[in-house]
Amino acid sequence: MHLSTPEPVPDTPQQRTADRRRLQRALNASLAAVLVLAVAFAAQHTFDWRPLAIAPHAWPGLIGIVTAPLLHGSPEHLGANAVALLLLGTLSGMVYPRATVRALPLLWLGSGLGAWMLGEAGTRHLGASGVAHGLMFLVFGLGLLRRDRPAIAAAMIAFFLYGGMLLTVLPHEAGVSWQAHFGGALAGLLGAWLFRRSDAMAPRKRYSWEEDDFPDSAADPLEPPRPDDVPVLWIRTETSPGPVVVRLPNRD
Repeated sequence: MHLSTPEPVPDTPQQRTADRRRLQRALNASLAAVLVLAVAFAAQHTFDWRPLAIAPHAWPGLIGIVTAPLLHGSPEHLGANAVALLLLGTLSGMVYPRATVRALPLLWLGSGLGAWMLGEAGTRHLGASGVAHGLMFLVFGLGLLRRDRPAIAAAMIAFFLYGGMLLTVLPHEAGVSWQAHFGGALAGLLGAWLFRRSDAMAPRKRYSWEEDDFPDSAADPLEPPRPDDVPVLWIRTETSPGPVVVRLPNRD
C-alpha cells in the first residue's frame, strides 16, 4: 500500500532554529495543561464533582465527556496522568505540532465516548488517561504511516516510555477505565490517519550521486553506490536449473 506523504523541508539554520522554538512551545503547552489539571484537582474538593464525571449510558452523563478529563480521584492518579501528558504532549507537539492541535479535540471526545458507551451503568469515569492514550497512539500511528526518520524515532520513544498502553486498552485491573483508554486509542489512530499530512516531512539526506552537477570522482567513498551501478549477480528465470552457483570476483 502506498501512502502519499508531505514534501520534505530543507535543512537550513533557520529550520533548526524553528525546530528549537517548536520544542519550547510544545513543552510550554504541556506544562500549561498539567497546571490546569493541578488547579482543577485543587478546586475539586470545594464542590460536588460527580455530575461532571462520565456516567455511562445516562444522557446527563454526557456532560462528563467535556469535563471528566479535568477531574482526578487522587494525587497519585493526577501525578501519573500529568507525567504522561507532559512527556507525550511535548513529544507529539514537537514532531507534529499541527497534527497534535487538530487531533486533540478528537482524542478528548474519543476517550469520553469510549467510557460512556462501553462503561458499566452506575459507575463514574474521570481522569485524563484516555487523552494520554490517544497521544501515544497518535504518535505511534504517525510513525507507521509517515515512516521518515523523526516519525520513526518519535514512535520508538513513545513506545519505549508508554508501550504498556497497548495492554491497558483492554480490561486488566478493577477500578481502571479501560473503556476511556480504548476510546482514546482508537481516536489516536484515527487522528494519525486523518492528519498524517498536516506537518511537513523532515529533510532527507541527499547523496552526491543524486546531484546532477556533482562529479562521480568527488563522491564520498562511504556512500552506497548509485542504484543503477549495483551489479545484478543472478536473475532467476522459468528455465533456470535447480541449484545455481554464483561465482564472486576474487578480492586478492
